[in-house]
Parts: sequence; structure tokens; C-alpha cells
Amino acid sequence: MEPAGSGCLGLADVHPPEAGEGAALMRRSERDAAADGRSVGFVLVHAGAGYHSESKAKEYKQVCKKACQKAIEKLQTGALAVDVVAAALIELEDSPFTNAGMGSNLNLSGDIECDASTMDGKSLNFGAVGALRGIKNPILVANKLLSEAQKGKLSAGRIPPCFLVGEGAHKWAVDHGIVSCSPDIMATKFSLSAFRKNRRKLELAEKVETEMIQTKKRREVSENECLTQYGCLSGYKVNWEKSEILPSNVTASLDTVGAVVVDHEGNVAAAVSSGGLAMKHPGRVGQAAVYGCGCWAENTGGHNVYSTAVSTSEHSFHSVVPIKSTWYEIAVKGCGEHLVRTMLARECSVALQAEDAHQALLETMQKKFVRSPFLASEDSVLGGVIVLRCCSCSLESESSLNREALLVEFLWSHTTESMCVGYMSTQDGKAKYLYCSSLSRLCFAKFGL
Repeated sequence: MEPAGSGCLGLADVHPPEAGEGAALMRRSERDAAADGRSVGFVLVHAGAGYHSESKAKEYKQVCKKACQKAIEKLQTGALAVDVVAAALIELEDSPFTNAGMGSNLNLSGDIECDASTMDGKSLNFGAVGALRGIKNPILVANKLLSEAQKGKLSAGRIPPCFLVGEGAHKWAVDHGIVSCSPDIMATKFSLSAFRKNRRKLELAEKVETEMIQTKKRREVSENECLTQYGCLSGYKVNWEKSEILPSNVTASLDTVGAVVVDHEGNVAAAVSSGGLAMKHPGRVGQAAVYGCGCWAENTGGHNVYSTAVSTSEHSFHSVVPIKSTWYEIAVKGCGEHLVRTMLARECSVALQAEDAHQALLETMQKKFVRSPFLASEDSVLGGVIVLRCCSCSLESESSLNREALLVEFLWSHTTESMCVGYMSTQDGKAKYLYCSSLSRLCFAKFGL
């Protein structure tokens, strides 16, 4: 596998400056915005790390740009990062082309169960839901859990929940004013079609597997009888371990979606949402809902020089692989469990306190993910991450008075075939979008707000 972060992909119009040059990147419009007291901020979103069909490039671009634009609209009204990141996720969940919210993967029972989480870098509060049914936007429930927790203890000194799953999560959401919806609304033609195809393949795979095991056992019994009676083996023995695998017919799909935001106060927030594995077991909870695995956000303070926000993306699909001997197997190409076992979001956040963010993320993806001892038995380790870090810096204005400005650095890395990202600042006229189609890339940009 090509080392993660082996090059800089895209961002041809953004050149990483040398250390200390961030203030020089403050454009005139940004200086004016700071001087006038207008809200500044930045958003970075992803629509999955995995395999994306180029025929749907227009749809990927549109959903990323819409999410960025919605976030910027909120930032320009003075909204805080934790609410802005939720607004961005709602746009991503509402798209039928993402595996989050509406149009998510169906599980073995033909139901949609979603995971989502969000974290506020200012309060360090966290909210998450897992295996949630019947809620169009799971991120709304996660955000509500976070905001309710900030109000303090419940009656009789009870601790408010930060992570709910299944029926309990659904009931809590409805009790707190979040409207439920019919499962028919959640499923799309694409997700239903994919489910039917996967179910047929799974049934065929299980049938063929059973028949092959029975045939193998009968052959072994026959060979043993021959050896006992005649002291020799007749016929031939199939070499099951060397069956030739033919190319898999994989249906293109998006995976986990997420966003990271910094607001005008320098607060950061992160969020992630996912429908999880296709044909997963009912009740399965993936990395998108797990603390320290799906997202992480932490403001400066204490030992933190930088504010950091991280959102991860699992690449997960089940595919039925045909083999010449008519044997079929179910192959899993990367999954959220890899991100859970490595706590990648938290690891990336810690690493970003280093002086060189680019090098720090590169080493983290290599040592803590791709070559993690916790994943040593895995054939392939696939996933992606977007990260943001910022700090305050002094900017000399035209009036010769030093003003505080935000220096923002954002990066993303993936070990999958492709990743879709979009980003935008409050001073940009439109969002920028990149379809990253090279393996194991890490991208980097740095600018002032």
C-alpha cells in the first residue's frame, strides 16, 4: 500500500506557506471583515471515503457545496460552531446519494438504522445516537443530546445521557420535539435496489457455501474409506485454498459523512453521520456514534496550543465475490470497526498539537491506523479523515493597531480509492469542491481569517 500522505492532491490554487506566514495570507476582504466586526468562520465537509462513481460526480459536488453554503449562512448570522456543524450535516443527510439519514444502507432485516455524533470544542460535551430508526436527521438527536447535557443535571441529581441507542434513542428524540418519520421516507429507490441485490447474493452465497461444505465432507469420507480399504487414494482432491477469484461486481456508494467548523469566536466543533454497513446485523453501532472514534473537537487551553476538530469516514460495503468453482464469499472492504479499534479521531486531534500538522497527520495515519497493532490481522485498512486546527495570531492593521485573527489549517487523508470534500470560508463567494481519486493521499492548506 502506498504510504498515507505521500503527496499533496489538488488544492492547486492554495500553496502551503512557510511557518509564520499565515498572517500574510489575510486577504483585504478578510481584514475588512475583522475590522468591521463581521462574523468570520470556516467549514470543511466530507461525503465519504470509499469508491465513488464518476458518473455521479455532479451529485457529489452539489451535496458538498450545499452543505458548505448552509454552514456559512449560519456562521454569518453569528451562530456558534456546534450548531453550524449540525446544519451542514443535515444537508448531507438529506441527500439520497449519501449513506446517512435518508437513503442509508439497509440492514439484514431490511431496516435503516443510523449512527451520528457531534462534539463541541468549547464545552467538550458530546452527543451521539446509535442504531436509530425512524428519524430523518439523526444528527438533530445527537445535537439535542449535547445541548440538553449542557443544562446540567436532571431531577433528583440524575446525569443526563450523552449516548442513546435503538428504541430508547427514538423515544427520547420524540419526547424532545424531534419529529419521527415513516421508514418509507428513509429508503430510496437506490438503497432499496441495492438491498434486494445484496439479499439475493447473500442467499446464493449461503446456499452455495452449505453445498460446498457438504460436498467436501462427503469427499473426505470417501477418501478415508478408500485409504482404509486399499491403502491408497483414488481420484483427485480439490484444492479449495487456490480457487481463482474473479472480479467483484461492486455497486458504487457513498459512506459516512461529516464536517468540522470554526466560528467567529475561535470555537471548533465536529460531527459525523452514517447509515453503517450494508446488510449489517440489526443493532450494530459503528464508529460514527462512538466517542473518540467518529469525531473529536477541542478548543485551545491547558496543554493545547491549537483548537482541533476531526471527522472520520468509514469505507464499508459487503460484496459477493464469484469464484470459478461457483463458490461465493462475502467480502468486507474496510469498516467502522477499524476506526473504533484505533480511536482515530482522538488520535488525530492529539497529533495536531505538533508544530508540523502535515507531518503529524501523515505519521498518525501510518502508525495509528494503517500499521496499527490493533489491526495487524486485517488484510486492508480503509478509511478517511478530515481535520482542522486553528489558533489566534496578531495582525497589524492599517491603523497600526494589532488585531486578533484566526489562522486556520485544514487537511484530509484517505486510504481508499477516492474521497469527496468541500470547504468554504465566510469570505468566499462560493464553496470549493474536490473529488480526490488517488489512493492514500493527504492534502493540506493554510490561511488566515
